Amino acid sequence: MEIVFLGTSEATPTAEKNQTAIYLKYNAENILIDAGENVQRQMKIAKLNPCKINRILITHWHGDHILGLPGLLQTLALNNYGQTLKIYGPKGTKKFIDFLLRAFIFQDKLKVEVYEVSNGLFVNEKDFCIDSREMSHGTPCVAYAFIEKEKRKINSEKAKKFGLEQSPLLGDIQKGKNIKFKGKIIKPNQISEIKKGRKISVILDTEINPNCYKIAKDSDLLISEATFSKELKDKAKERKHLTSEQAGTIAKKSNVKKLMLLHISQRYNQREHIILDETKKIFKNSELAKDFQKVHIEN
Repeated sequence: MEIVFLGTSEATPTAEKNQTAIYLKYNAENILIDAGENVQRQMKIAKLNPCKINRILITHWHGDHILGLPGLLQTLALNNYGQTLKIYGPKGTKKFIDFLLRAFIFQDKLKVEVYEVSNGLFVNEKDFCIDSREMSHGTPCVAYAFIEKEKRKINSEKAKKFGLEQSPLLGDIQKGKNIKFKGKIIKPNQISEIKKGRKISVILDTEINPNCYKIAKDSDLLISEATFSKELKDKAKERKHLTSEQAGTIAKKSNVKKLMLLHISQRYNQREHIILDETKKIFKNSELAKDFQKVHIEN
């Protein structure tokens, strides 16, 4: 499981940062979360193939989070994209995607399925699921969590003691079933254990609200906006954004392992340490995300 930050800026790009875009890789899944302006160029620099994307998650339809989408769709169409692209977003997403597809001459060359999401699981595959929670940003907006499902893992040393290290019966153990071997009943918990799945949550553009804690709960990695410092909490409330302290509080109360911050106001250019320092006073394991940074979530 790997995260690649393709854009970490706020409303406008800077010389160092592109607008918001996050790439998540997990086995055969290649998921783009938001598509800020110039996302295709960022992908080329990061050596990511856009034609491998199979899902796009849109948090909301403010321009700095979606202006790279028309060009990306055009590229997929021109390169004979062979999959059905699944796009998810808040209420209104179907209308906006329909508008984009009609604005360019590629509608019949690209297969797209569009889903509007609110609160709850909306993707439920064998190995993972994706959850969403509505945020508060003055426009329909959602946060996402990518959740790997728990797995039963064989303890090779214990299996060896039973003479089962190469046995096809281990497949039944992994399914949680008892097996019979050499006249003995062997239970799954005798040679295996349940391994908790990994979780990545993404909170972008919202004021503090109860759903922030729900979506972030028990995350291995929380990626969160922190647009303003604590001194500008009134402006944060007015603009419906998070402060550094609020991002740290979400991480701490939600039992998060690591917090990465992005979407920081350009008023803090060259002094983003202010945001980080304030956050770390509440949640120590915090870090500023940078464009093209790769983060591996260990199993």
